[in-house]
Amino acid sequence: MSLLADRAAQAGPGGARPGGGMPSRRLLVTGAVAAGWAAATGLAALTTLVLIGWIAAPHAAFGSGLPGVFRTAAQLWLVSHHVGFALHGGGRIGMFPLGLVVLPGALLYRAGRWVVRTGDVIRLRHVGYAALALAGPYCVLAGALALIGRTPLASGSLWQAMAAAFLLAFAAGGIGGARGLAPWRRLLRLLPERPRSLVTGTLGTLAVLAAAGAMLAGGSLAVHDRGFRSVTTALAPGLVGGILLLLLELAFIPNAIIWAVAYLLGPGFAFGYGTVVAPTGNALGALPMFPMLAALPSGPGPGQPAGMPAWVSFGAVATPYLAGAFGGLLVIRVGPTYRVEAAPLCGFTCGAAAGLVMAVAAAFAGGPLGGGRLTPIGPSGWQVGLVTTLEVGVAAAISAGIANWFAVGRGPIDDAGPGAAAAGGATGGTPDDGHRIYVDLWADTSDAQANDDP
Repeated sequence: MSLLADRAAQAGPGGARPGGGMPSRRLLVTGAVAAGWAAATGLAALTTLVLIGWIAAPHAAFGSGLPGVFRTAAQLWLVSHHVGFALHGGGRIGMFPLGLVVLPGALLYRAGRWVVRTGDVIRLRHVGYAALALAGPYCVLAGALALIGRTPLASGSLWQAMAAAFLLAFAAGGIGGARGLAPWRRLLRLLPERPRSLVTGTLGTLAVLAAAGAMLAGGSLAVHDRGFRSVTTALAPGLVGGILLLLLELAFIPNAIIWAVAYLLGPGFAFGYGTVVAPTGNALGALPMFPMLAALPSGPGPGQPAGMPAWVSFGAVATPYLAGAFGGLLVIRVGPTYRVEAAPLCGFTCGAAAGLVMAVAAAFAGGPLGGGRLTPIGPSGWQVGLVTTLEVGVAAAISAGIANWFAVGRGPIDDAGPGAAAAGGATGGTPDDGHRIYVDLWADTSDAQANDDP
């Protein structure tokens, strides 16, 4: 009994051994159960949608009988993890709705909280073990579904399915586990003050860009409402098909917002070879029969070379700079008072972080639709990231520098090094008394040596 008690004490809280060991057997079993629950629940929800479509649509569209339905549901589950498919006749499909990621993400978030609670994880530093215990089995299940979902027409990428599932499970499960132990405000306060200011400024910048993109996409769709209705009427989906089409359009809303943000930033996006949609002008070819594509700007007209009014184009050009200025203000508002030369650099770092996020989002918001003309679809990730870094970063640097200039008088500048802190403690000064006393730490040594010299 004493030996078992010693082993239990060495395992540490939450089944995680101190010193960076692997999770205990109990945590591994809990993670496997949670991974199976998350995968099975998501697959069941998507199978229900496919069954509804199988009943309402011709059965030939889903293969032969119920096995074809389940195989289609497995493929749709992979699509929700943004896994690409290779067409056996040539080409590849990688253009998927980002809104579907919400389903597995929410399930994995919930699973991460359950693993932390059931596995008795009580420390935030052990949440990573719980996330690994969830992500490992979930990755294996994704690989199995990638093999099951293969058809004579298309097959999902095995390595991409396992990598995407592992990353999504680790990120969503880790966030859910951390949130189960502490509220959001406490988690944010775990960061040091300066990194927290950069994170807050980056999130504020991205929020402004996303809001502007949503307004642009929604406004364009409202202006082209007649084209939207005409395409929907031409498809004649019926009642059940109309509901499924509406769900698909809702799932493509994040893609539309990212495309609109790419338009605001300047690079725009493409919909096939030789096409471009940007504030400087647009050129489009034949488009697929999808109602949301009616929101794309029409061809150039009198006084509208970009297919939009001049004030819309001007607002598109000004939006990234306004977003960067807002982010720079948040960096100074949340963080400490910087040196005059350091504040613009922190603002530009905020713009670079926003550019990195936008580059990843733009890369995932597009993709090929088979081969041929529709291979390049969506914005270019590296172009969007580079332009975001320059436009937002410069505006954030300027606003941070100006805001820091006016904020210098509100308190002491927080750039004292370890030596200054030690000197402050030696002289008995308090950090909030508004004074800084700098002492030569080597003065006593040098004076003693000078007195000892003959």
